[in-house]
Amino acid sequence: MVENTVVEGVRWDTSEQCVVVSVRPGSRHRWRCGECGRPAPCYDAGRGQRRWRDLDHGTVRVFLEADAPRVDCRVHGPTVTAVPWGRHGAGHTRAFDQQTAWMAAECSKTATAELMRTSWRTVGRIVARYVADRDRALDRLAALSRIGIDEISHRKGQKYMTVVVDHDTARVVWMADGHGKDVLHRFFDDLGAERAARLTHISADGAGWIADVLALRTPGAVRVMDPFHVVAWATDALDTERRASWNRARRESGDRETARALKDSRFALWKNEADLTDRQVAKLAWIQVTDPRLHRAWRLKEALRMVFTLARTRPTAALKALDHWIGWARRCRIDAFVDLQRKIMRHYDAIRSALITGMSNGLIESTNTKTRLIIRRGFGFHSADAIIALVMLTLAGDKPTLPGRQPATR
Repeated sequence: MVENTVVEGVRWDTSEQCVVVSVRPGSRHRWRCGECGRPAPCYDAGRGQRRWRDLDHGTVRVFLEADAPRVDCRVHGPTVTAVPWGRHGAGHTRAFDQQTAWMAAECSKTATAELMRTSWRTVGRIVARYVADRDRALDRLAALSRIGIDEISHRKGQKYMTVVVDHDTARVVWMADGHGKDVLHRFFDDLGAERAARLTHISADGAGWIADVLALRTPGAVRVMDPFHVVAWATDALDTERRASWNRARRESGDRETARALKDSRFALWKNEADLTDRQVAKLAWIQVTDPRLHRAWRLKEALRMVFTLARTRPTAALKALDHWIGWARRCRIDAFVDLQRKIMRHYDAIRSALITGMSNGLIESTNTKTRLIIRRGFGFHSADAIIALVMLTLAGDKPTLPGRQPATR
């Protein structure tokens, strides 16, 4: 059942309708402090016997029952003695905690609580306890050199969380409720000035609050602009011009048919050129003839996207292509793209770093997608703390395995 444990008897508790197994720690694991695990002399008998919930036997609940004396630890003082089958202060065995944590990582908390016959909040406490025990000797903020920073919305009403990932290990290293300068300063407070000075590259979007904090707390790190967000800026600029073209056709020319066709061209303009269907190719050919200005805006969007595609194999050529694109956008006489090139110039160094290093926020966007899956799987959460606990369980370290199973090998 559990290691380093002596079974003294098994009985059926008629009042509780459960199996009770009387146990005691093995001789080498008795009289140890529950906090630090060091040997210590007996202090008193404590509150007598207590029970720990174990995994069910079929449909029958099982409890382990043992004496719970206290020892006089030199560090922690009078403390309940440690037991090999459970964590200090927990009312469940390690096997119960491990299976509950595994289920919480694979399905919703509601389903986990139903199967394990416990409460929703107890599942949350078990997850937090499991993560704390797993990461007890681990400092996730140690040896960081390349990180990504982003925010994710977790509830309606502008409720955000800030996420930091390690590009080298592909794991979440820090997560907190809220976003903005104060929250990011908390991360650097936890990291410390010495370790912050070791950061070499930081990927992020163009949020001004991120840039301001990075310039203050880690000025020696190279800020890398996420290519996805730069191309998204171009797509937004293209959509602004599409709406302007639609309004010109609808109001100035009074051509309702052309206006309706322009309104329906959104997906053809948004998609990458290589992914267009025959119908969408025909739509773009019609736009080229009907509205050359809008077609030029689409070409500008595609040209900027190709700059980042080119950077994968020819970074030097991509840098020249970026400079050429900025000059083209500056002279294009399309207000949305003139504004976009000004925005790109404000983040010019960070975008050049993205072209040279090939870094992006793709890893953190994947983390955000998995976080949204956790939220959707749980049908929402009352607090960000519950979401953070599950993210740290599944994305910040080794995922839990079922009791008695070995981790799957790749």
